[in-house]
Amino acid sequence: MTEPRSSVALRRRRAATAGFHLGAGALAALWLLPIALVVVTSLRSFDDISVHGLGSRPHSFTLGNFQQAWNDGGQQRALINSLIVTVPCVLVTLALAAMAAFALSRYEVPFRRFLLLLMLGGNLLPPQILLIPVSKLSELLGVYDTLPALIGVQIGFGVGFYVFVLHGFMRAIPVEIQQAAVVDGAGPWQIFWRIILPLSRPALAALSALSFTWIFNDLLWAITVLRSDTKMPITAALIGLQGQYVSMWNVIAAGSVIAAAPTVAVFLRFQRHFVAGLNLGAVK
Repeated sequence: MTEPRSSVALRRRRAATAGFHLGAGALAALWLLPIALVVVTSLRSFDDISVHGLGSRPHSFTLGNFQQAWNDGGQQRALINSLIVTVPCVLVTLALAAMAAFALSRYEVPFRRFLLLLMLGGNLLPPQILLIPVSKLSELLGVYDTLPALIGVQIGFGVGFYVFVLHGFMRAIPVEIQQAAVVDGAGPWQIFWRIILPLSRPALAALSALSFTWIFNDLLWAITVLRSDTKMPITAALIGLQGQYVSMWNVIAAGSVIAAAPTVAVFLRFQRHFVAGLNLGAVK
C-alpha cells in the first residue's frame, strides 16, 4: 500500500527542518568557539598557560587578569573615553539624521534627490583616502588630539547614512496621518515630534544599536585624530595592551572581554530592534 503524498511531504519538511537546525547549530558553535576560547583564556593564570599551553584544558581560575587589564593596562580610562565619544555621537547623529530625513521625506525640499545621493555617495567613499585630509583639517582647526575632534569626525561621517535609512522609513509612513495633523492645526515641529518620531521608534532603536556598535568599535578614526595614550578609546588601547603584555595572553584576553562587554550589552538590550533593522525598507 502506497504512502499518502501528504505524509511523504510532511516527513520531507521535518527532515529539512531538522537538517537546517543541525547546520545552523554547527555554524553557531563554530562561530562561538573563538569567543569561548578568549573567555576561558581570560580566566586562566599565566603559569597555567605557560606550562600547559594556550589550547589546553584550563587548570586554574582567576579574575586577577581583569583587574590587571583594568588598572595597569589602562582599560578603565580607555573605556571612559569610548563612552565619552560614543554616547554623544549616537544621540547627536540620530537627532540630526531624524530631522533631516523628516524634511527630505515629508516636504518638497529643493534638490532633494541630489542631497540624498550626495549623502549616500559620501558613505561609498573609502575612508582610507580621507585619513590625511581629516588629520590635516583637525590640525588647522586646533582640535587635533582631542576627543571633540573624534566626536566631530564620527558625526560627520555617520549622519549621511542614517539620513538615507531614516528617509526610506519615514517616507513609507502614510501621508494621511500628516494631513490629519495639519487639519488639527499641528505645525511641522509638532508633526515631527509627536507623530513621525514615535512611529519611527523601531528604526531609531535599530540604528542606535548599530551606531553604538560601529562607533564604539572604531579604530581607524581614533588613531587618525588622536595621539595621546590617555585619550585613546578602548579599541586603540587594546593595541597598547598587546604591546605592554606581549606574552601574557590571559591579560590580553581579559582586555578583549572588557572591550566587548558594552557592545554585547547594547546588542542584547536592542536585540529585537537590531534584527528588525536588518530588514529596514525591505517590507512595509
